[in-house]
Amino acid sequence: MKENEFVMAIDQGTTSSRTILFDYQYSIKSMSQIDLTQYFPSSGWVEHSPDEIWQSTVETAKQAMRNRDIAASQVTSLGITNQRETTIIWNKRTSKPIYNAIVWQDRRTSDYCNALKNQGLEKTITEKTGLLLDPYFSASKIAWILDNVDGARSAAKNGELAFGNVDSWLIWNLTSGEKHLTDITNASRTMLFNIARQDWDYELLDMFEIPDTMLPEVKDCSYEFGITTPSLFSSPISICGVAGDQQAAALGQACFAPGMLKATYGTGGFALLNTGSDIARSTRRLLSTIAYRINGETTFALEGSIFCAGASVKWFQEKLQFIRSPKDIGSLASNSDLNQEVYMVPAFTGLGAPWWDADARAAFSGMTLDSGPEELARAILESVCYQTYDLLLAMRSDWQNDFETILRVDGGMASSDWTMQCLSDILQTQIDRPAVIETSALGAAWLAASTVGAWPQKEDFQQNWLCQKTFSPKMPIDRRDTKVAGWNDAIKRVLSQ
Repeated sequence: MKENEFVMAIDQGTTSSRTILFDYQYSIKSMSQIDLTQYFPSSGWVEHSPDEIWQSTVETAKQAMRNRDIAASQVTSLGITNQRETTIIWNKRTSKPIYNAIVWQDRRTSDYCNALKNQGLEKTITEKTGLLLDPYFSASKIAWILDNVDGARSAAKNGELAFGNVDSWLIWNLTSGEKHLTDITNASRTMLFNIARQDWDYELLDMFEIPDTMLPEVKDCSYEFGITTPSLFSSPISICGVAGDQQAAALGQACFAPGMLKATYGTGGFALLNTGSDIARSTRRLLSTIAYRINGETTFALEGSIFCAGASVKWFQEKLQFIRSPKDIGSLASNSDLNQEVYMVPAFTGLGAPWWDADARAAFSGMTLDSGPEELARAILESVCYQTYDLLLAMRSDWQNDFETILRVDGGMASSDWTMQCLSDILQTQIDRPAVIETSALGAAWLAASTVGAWPQKEDFQQNWLCQKTFSPKMPIDRRDTKVAGWNDAIKRVLSQ
């Protein structure tokens, strides 16, 4: 790859659309970001505008090139990483969405999922998909749209509609409807994909009453997904890599070996453990999922999902208005009274792993008349650390092989030294923060660049991974154990069952 050539990564997330251009040294050359509107039409419902997702993505791509006067002809390839599970259905002929995007956080299908559980269907779903029967995943969202949008069910049966997570929606539009594709990581999060056979599962499609004509074709993460329409940019660009945001982050963190572990802290928090070529089946309600498939070789992972991480900080900023910026919460927390044991369980949209309680709701506990914004801020940040502790405890129980003793972290919250030191104290393990904190985008860029030979393959890429800062435990373990016991009590108080 030459000095005047670049790799483009589209990172379409829950709260914003971003485009990042990387140079031949894996450094960020240019970045553009546009915040995304979230809609909350009813309690527990979360939606995006598919058109806004698309338009903001294109604008950030153009702006990122304009920022440094880079022409599309200088971009060797394009990678996409995206918020997973978020569900979009559109008309194949008009390319118009028939309903808003239903976001992964949305809980409107809780009753529907509970009805399927009561029919004893969760075991079958978990065996096939590695997932749990929960509103989090795409299948129940698709079913809801088909059942609640006038004419959608009949249009789907007539083959007129297309379904996709955000990656498929972007590929469709980038190629002017020529390509209806997804990668295997996004497919594995739909609750319709058999991860052992690595194909759509017709028993599951029948269960959710979803026609197979709606589904995209599934490809490796590294694959030429299409070429952008010439009219979009100054020259066409090859789309050569796609992965869901958490899998892309694991790639960006160079977690290529079994036992390597990363955690991403964005809107939600997600810990992913590389388990190699075998599916690790969880007994602790973690997810068995696909980490990536490159050149036909599949690597699996165990994943734990925290629904609210940065989302809790955003709530603290916008609803309580104690801080002007998310960056302010760490300094506020550092001034808290350490003698107060205030806990916050951030179940704004239910609880993820290992609880999977869709009906749990957020709560503070342990407050006194002395509790103020400082203590609430500390409780919010500590809640992310406690939830990560729960996930790693479950992973150690589920996977008996050698386990990496270092956790690699990324995402917006990882930039907070206070939070990462707290995480190290609660986990009692070393935390490594990379030099490139935008690891989801870096992973997508690596997929795209390595596919066309512009960047090296796994081994050389792994050797070039750089740690920016390391955090080691400072808290005595007996103090940690006391704090975790208080967290466990707080969790019990919000569980719905």
